[in-house]
Amino acid sequence: FITLLYTIKFEYRMRLTPDLIEEACQFVNPLKERELDLRAKKIQIIENLACTSDQFDCIDFSDNEIKRLDGFPLLSRLSMLLLNNNKVCRISEDLYASVPNLETLVLTGNSLEELSDLAGLHQLSKLKYLSLMRNPVTTKPKYRLFVIHHCPSVRVLDYKRIKQQERNAAKKMFGGKVPDKAPEKAKTFVPGEPVKKVQTAQDKEAIRAAIAKASSLDEIRRLELMLSSGSIPGF
Repeated sequence: FITLLYTIKFEYRMRLTPDLIEEACQFVNPLKERELDLRAKKIQIIENLACTSDQFDCIDFSDNEIKRLDGFPLLSRLSMLLLNNNKVCRISEDLYASVPNLETLVLTGNSLEELSDLAGLHQLSKLKYLSLMRNPVTTKPKYRLFVIHHCPSVRVLDYKRIKQQERNAAKKMFGGKVPDKAPEKAKTFVPGEPVKKVQTAQDKEAIRAAIAKASSLDEIRRLELMLSSGSIPGF
């Protein structure tokens, strides 16, 4: 009986419950954004975020056990998602409908293996900063050109600013202009409605190099936050 009780308690801790969200640290980060800190909570599934009432600009899911990037309600305010050091191997193709204003997505240290696993990123029309470092997919031939072509709004990929020469090469390799047809509206739900590793020296140097090459104050602030706050341990 004691063993069973312990098992039930352990499994409960791995769920993203409304109570866990309410008790999590909430603060204004150095970018003056409202951030919800859900790091290292043994979370496996993204759920129950409707109870946040879309009050956050940034949610940090780093160092959990999440396998699927889905389960979001409509979070129009959310502009940054941090998912370092999880087990993400699938990205929902309807993600764009739930987080339409997402600008920064950090998936460093996950389990994305194939280029086809990145299909869910294509319709994130406002995505500017993307990290897929330490995913098996980054070893695929032409990985960088593929992402550049299929995610045309991205400006910085894996801490390297995308150059026009790369865009031209990606266009030549993957067949011309990306279709600009408006996607069909995906089913989602609205908050309030009923809803169903430590940084290495090399990592830090890569971020400092990116800061040196940054061309805007906003980009510099974001990179400095990643370097100094420890909120992105997988870079």
